[in-house]
Amino acid sequence: MVYKIVVSPRAQKEIENAIDYYALYSINAPLNFALALKEAYATLETAPLVRVRYKNIRALKIRNFPYALYFTIDEDEKKIRVLSCFHNKRHPNKRP
Repeated sequence: MVYKIVVSPRAQKEIENAIDYYALYSINAPLNFALALKEAYATLETAPLVRVRYKNIRALKIRNFPYALYFTIDEDEKKIRVLSCFHNKRHPNKRP
């Protein structure tokens, strides 16, 4: 079953900020982050039932980066709503 991914404005801004940050320090890191994010989206589209963090909010770590996607699943509409792309080492007690 393939789910449609909907990225919230907050998550999109966090993704853009991460890419901008990596671009300051490396030529390859922004591309590697984008590829790892694409891989995470592919996982969500086909196998979104990963660990539940809070009630109905789930999290999927982005490979090789200190970020995780926090999302909800709408089974009726077959949609994944990405709420946040959260840096796991910044204010860990403020996770979405």
